[in-house]
Amino acid sequence: MMSVTDPNMGNRFASDMEESHTKHLKTYGEIFDTTAELCQAHKQFVKSALDTCLKKCKDDEMLFETIQVYKKDLELKNTSFKEKRHTISEVISEIQQKDLQKGDIIQKIEKLRDEQAKRKELIEVKHKANKGRLKNLQKARLIFQDHLGLEIRTIRDKSQLHQGEKLQFVFRNINPADEDCAYVVMMGIKEDRSYQIMSSDPELECLQELEKHLMETNNLAAFLVNVRKEFISQVRC
Repeated sequence: MMSVTDPNMGNRFASDMEESHTKHLKTYGEIFDTTAELCQAHKQFVKSALDTCLKKCKDDEMLFETIQVYKKDLELKNTSFKEKRHTISEVISEIQQKDLQKGDIIQKIEKLRDEQAKRKELIEVKHKANKGRLKNLQKARLIFQDHLGLEIRTIRDKSQLHQGEKLQFVFRNINPADEDCAYVVMMGIKEDRSYQIMSSDPELECLQELEKHLMETNNLAAFLVNVRKEFISQVRC
C-alpha cells in the first residue's frame, strides 16, 4: 500500500477521477443518444398511431354514413314492399272477384244458350204450325175462291201498339137476289200465331162457338164452310 505522502498520489488520483469522469460522460452520452432515439421513435409511433386513429375515425364515419344510407334505403324498400304487397293483395282480390263474375257470366251465357235453344225449338214448332195453317189457307182459297167466289184479304194494322195481321174473308154468292153482296168475317192472328175471330158483317150470333171449334180443330176450311152456311141460313130466314 502506497503512503499518502507519496508525491505522485495526487496525480494518479486526478488521472483516475478524470478517467472515471470520461467513462461516466460516455455512458451519459450513450444514455442520452438512446433516450433521444427512443423519444424520436416514440414520436414517430405516436404520430403513426394518431394517423391510424384519424384514418380509422374517418373510415368509421364513412362506414356510419354508409350504414345510415343503407338504413334509409332499406326503410324505403320496406315501405315500397309494403305498398306493393298491398297492391298485390288488392289485385288478387280483384282477380278473385272477376273470377266469381266470370263464373256468373258463364252461367248466364249457358242459361241464355238454353233459352235460345228452347226459343229456336219453339220457333220451329210455330213454323211447322204456320206451314200447316198456310196449307189450310191455300186449300180454303182454292175451294172457296175458285168455286164459291170467296175473297181473302190480308190487312196489316199499324195503328195499334202491337202490330199484327188481320185476315178479311169476303163471301159472295150468298144471297140469290144479290150475288155480289159481300158477307165479311174479320179474323186476327195473335202473337202466338193463333186465330182470333174479331167480327162479322152481318153479325153472326154463333160466331163465338165457331171460333171455339176452330181453336179445337185448327181446321180453317171447315170453319169457313160453317160460316158460309150460317150466312146462307141467315139470308133464308
